[in-house]
Parts: sequence; C-alpha cells; structure tokens
Amino acid sequence: MGKIHEIVFDCEKPATLAAFWASLLDGYAVRSTDPATLAALSDLGLEPVPEPTVMIDGPGPSICFQNIDGRRPDNNRVHFDIAVDDRAGLVETLTQSGAETVRVLPTYTVMRDPEGNQFVIVDTAVELAA
Repeated sequence: MGKIHEIVFDCEKPATLAAFWASLLDGYAVRSTDPATLAALSDLGLEPVPEPTVMIDGPGPSICFQNIDGRRPDNNRVHFDIAVDDRAGLVETLTQSGAETVRVLPTYTVMRDPEGNQFVIVDTAVELAA
C-alpha cells in the first residue's frame, strides 16, 4: 500500500493559490525558491518569472500548485500523488479493482479510479534515484 506523497492542484496562478492555502492551513508555508537560482538570475540582471509549480509544506503532506492554463474536462483539478515501493504491483492490484491506467512515465503512473477521478502512483525508489 502507499501513503499520500502530495496533494496536487491544477491552477492558473500557482503562486496566488499557494499563498491562499498556506495562509489558511495551520503550520503551512510556501516553500522558498532556491537562493542559488535567485542569485544567478540577479547576477544576470534578470527578474525571476512566476514559477510554473509552487509548493507549500507543513505538518501533513506537501501541497503542489501547478500551472495548467485553461480547464480540461478530462482532468480533475485536485488529485493525490501516492508514494509506493512497488508501483507495478499496486498498479496491477488497482487495475483488478476497477482503476484504469492513463499513462506511464519513468517515475510515476497516472490512473483513474472507478469513477474517473485521476490520481498518481509515484515510485518512491525511482523518484529518489532521479
């Protein structure tokens, strides 16, 4: 079985939505942008552009806000990323239980539950190696 790795929001303005949820949830804060990246941009005379993905961290699972321009009717706006040690085994079990595989990537598999809601199975070992 797995555990919640992240809760992911598809949104148009990740920084704005992340700030909203960080202020709403006790103990959560927006994850800082890497200082080395900011320094490198500054050295080049460039301003940082809005991040396509913004994370907030707190006492529970991390929450990810990722830019998705426009609404896609085939995609739910919020989904779980579930971390597991045996992705292939769990995907097989879930498929036998009525889930559907949408696509397979090197570190994760996108699936739909029996009612069509998307979720992601993250291979913990492969993600750590990457």
